[in-house]
Amino acid sequence: MNGAIETQNRKADHLKVCLEDDVQCREVTTGLEKYHFTHCCLPELDRAEINIQTTFLNKPLSAPILISSMTGGTDLAKKINYRLAAIAQEYQLAMGVGSQRVAIENPNVSDSFELRAIAPDALLLANLGAVQLNYTYGIDQCLKAVDLLEADALILHLNPLQEAVQTRGDTNFRGLLDKIAVLCEKLPVPVIAKEVGNGISSSMAEKLITAGVSAIDVAGAGGTSWAKVESGRAQDPKQRRLGLTFADWGIPTADCITQVRAVSSTIPLIASGGLRNGLDVTKTIALGADLAGLAMPFLQAANESEEALH
Repeated sequence: MNGAIETQNRKADHLKVCLEDDVQCREVTTGLEKYHFTHCCLPELDRAEINIQTTFLNKPLSAPILISSMTGGTDLAKKINYRLAAIAQEYQLAMGVGSQRVAIENPNVSDSFELRAIAPDALLLANLGAVQLNYTYGIDQCLKAVDLLEADALILHLNPLQEAVQTRGDTNFRGLLDKIAVLCEKLPVPVIAKEVGNGISSSMAEKLITAGVSAIDVAGAGGTSWAKVESGRAQDPKQRRLGLTFADWGIPTADCITQVRAVSSTIPLIASGGLRNGLDVTKTIALGADLAGLAMPFLQAANESEEALH
């Protein structure tokens, strides 16, 4: 199968499985349920005056919320991305797109990532898989992804487990750290290192910070399991079982936050992975995150209607 067509079909499969199947972790949780705020019966404040505005990568946001990376490259993905971009602009939120590899390989689908006209003021994050740096990708492809979105930063997502259980996945992760360091030095925009639902430990965070990343998105375990997603789209029964075996693999999101903060108190930190409501968001901020990313709740609402996003 042509590589571009295979990539596009895979993106369509991912979206379909995420929207139609149960792809959530079942045994592992985000770990946020272990944390509880102490109730204050005399808060000495006016709720109407609470200000949750923030800045991230020097961009003002109305709230510390990121519409997290999920999709792109298909007709349905285009509709979803356009709706999400409109919400990001209206509410002054950050937004990340799904992997743009599909548009690099097939420019005919690049319009699903052309969001700047819809969200002229939003913090927009481009996205490519870090492993592609071992499969002919380099500075040129990264610049294309950034230019296509007119992005403020580039996410390099780290997904070794997903690639390992994926049919014909790209599994050579050797030497990536040095290549990430080169990109951090040469790209004109900040580089964000992001997992995809299995988490980033303290030791990995330390290496990424030394390599020069401008921010980290822990994308911990407890939410969408991409091993389960790959299991759901696999045709081979053995491949299906392999994905299910690792369905609950990873470091819980709460643990990722505390581990990264133990390494650095200053690295801009995004918490994502299983966040489902404002209380989850608030807990991650209290634990040390600067921004909280939610993907599945926004994806489901955007697929339903524009109204469901409000």
